[in-house]
Amino acid sequence: GKVPKGALLLGPPGIGKTMLAKAVAAEAGVPFLSMNGSEFVEMIGGLGAARVRDLFREARKRSPCIIYIDEIDAIGKKRRGENKSSYMTSSEEEHTLNQCKEC
Repeated sequence: GKVPKGALLLGPPGIGKTMLAKAVAAEAGVPFLSMNGSEFVEMIGGLGAARVRDLFREARKRSPCIIYIDEIDAIGKKRRGENKSSYMTSSEEEHTLNQCKEC
């Protein structure tokens, strides 16, 4: 059969989504590339999209592999932390999400 190109794991924190993804990569004998969605959220315009491109560039080098993006829902939400005013603009959010689709 054909190998799926993507899967979405949903659930509350701590139920083993990351562990499952790592186990699938180990069982398949392929590299596991992981990034947190909050790493795509930056005040500097274009940095989030650049990180998406870098992640997928690395994935192409190490293909076949599994890319795991934890907390992807962080894209477009206010960042938590000391600087409460920093957030991704809708334009930056759209650019980052489009970069995910293009990769």
